[in-house]
Amino acid sequence: MSASGADILIGIDAGTSVIKSVAFSLGGQQIAMASVPNVYHSDASGAASQSLADTWAGCAQTLRDLGEKIENLGARVAAIAVTGQGDGTWLVGAGGKPVTDAWLWLDARAAKTVDRLRASAADISRFAKTGTGLNTCQMGTQMAHMDQHHPEWLDAAEVSLHCKDWLYLQLTGIRASDPSETSFTFGSYKSRGYEADVIAALGLTHRAHLLPPVVDGVRQTHPLSADAASQTGLRAGTPVSLGYVDVVCTALGAGIYTPNAPSGCTILGSTGMHMRATAEADVVLNEGRTGYVMVLPVSGMVAQIQSNMAATLNIDWALKLGAKLMAEFGHEVSHKEMVARIDDWLSATRAGQILYHPYISEAGERGPFVDARARAAFTGLASNHSFADLIRAVIEGLGYSARDCYSTMGAVPDEVRLTGGAARSGALRKIMAAAIGTKLRSSTREEAGAAGAAMMAACAIGVYPDMDACLRDWVEPALGPIEAPDAALTARYSALFPSYRALREAAPVAWAALSETQSQQGE
Repeated sequence: MSASGADILIGIDAGTSVIKSVAFSLGGQQIAMASVPNVYHSDASGAASQSLADTWAGCAQTLRDLGEKIENLGARVAAIAVTGQGDGTWLVGAGGKPVTDAWLWLDARAAKTVDRLRASAADISRFAKTGTGLNTCQMGTQMAHMDQHHPEWLDAAEVSLHCKDWLYLQLTGIRASDPSETSFTFGSYKSRGYEADVIAALGLTHRAHLLPPVVDGVRQTHPLSADAASQTGLRAGTPVSLGYVDVVCTALGAGIYTPNAPSGCTILGSTGMHMRATAEADVVLNEGRTGYVMVLPVSGMVAQIQSNMAATLNIDWALKLGAKLMAEFGHEVSHKEMVARIDDWLSATRAGQILYHPYISEAGERGPFVDARARAAFTGLASNHSFADLIRAVIEGLGYSARDCYSTMGAVPDEVRLTGGAARSGALRKIMAAAIGTKLRSSTREEAGAAGAAMMAACAIGVYPDMDACLRDWVEPALGPIEAPDAALTARYSALFPSYRALREAAPVAWAALSETQSQQGE
């Protein structure tokens, strides 16, 4: 307990679909959680947008709801930390009012702008500094696209924020961003700040005034404002830490880095994030100029990242396909019932019968290549294959795509820490370990993103002297036993992986033709 008697840290994790506020003890035990849905809107143009006002209202609601679950919460909170969905563009104008709805990381409207910027000579040096390939998700490309097609929005804006930055503004009144999103979008992973030539490579020098100051939430906090206190039920003046982007916070909470043991970390959520912790001097950049390098809240350490646009979304699609067909014949089956059958289907099928490329997202793919036209495909179907075989192929495809991502960043890590809802399945973990070809350890941490943010606050207010000490209490006890890959299964997947890769590399011609045809048909 702190000297003031406060014994709770709150981590806020504002995702694309759900906003959560999670209460932890100072030592890392989860106490309670409150959540509300976060709605976004999309259309055939590739737009994916979200209301800034609704996102803040949802955040405030979760904090009030948390107060209903924990007696005297306001007096007990030592600090608050906020993380949230990454990339995207949240424009704020005069009086702190939104200029327009936020463009999310799912938004694909900047695809042609990405192609234009990637073709420029300046992108080579930009990539060398940021370590991050351009894609339609990012604020930099979205702002560049707006500058050409909607300059009035940028003209009306006073600052361009990310989701967590917007919530930090509502909580504290401070306009800021963090070193992780700053460096991979507009700067350098070595300097952890803005770089003028990177901003120039995006064609945004004349918009540089929209970029907010950088605040490192592991070292600095700002007090909860009186207005935010009245809306949340918390105590004005409570320290608030601006966390790093949700990917970094989730990886931190799930164990991407433990003292003297940098590892890999795969998050199997709606998207798939494949990361390896490394010293900034050992970063491996690929010739295709793809992926991300995001700084960790640990001195000299970064996360190299390749990100699949869709991971469990592929499983959800397949299960919905089966459930919808059954419903047409009068047999209603819930998503929960379908999920419960997955391990049975996996045990009833043989490995490596069908190859599946898991590019089910309408936004295409961004890791380990960038192509907004990429689409999913099964290869090797035969008349004797069943629905169970398709489910197995989809899950194997997630394993192949993870291996594809890790191999682009250098050697596959000796150990990968696995998190996300899908990691609860033992059969799925067995496939992932063999397909990647490495040992796995699952994290039992339920809310890794909120925990990672709260860990930063714990260091910022002096509960721990440094992040290494915090990791020993918050992360290491939550790591499960080492699961070694099955040798025979690994050999089978290793034999098939070159074919998976070759098919992926040959597919862009077909993707482009399909995209052109659909465009002509107005789809």
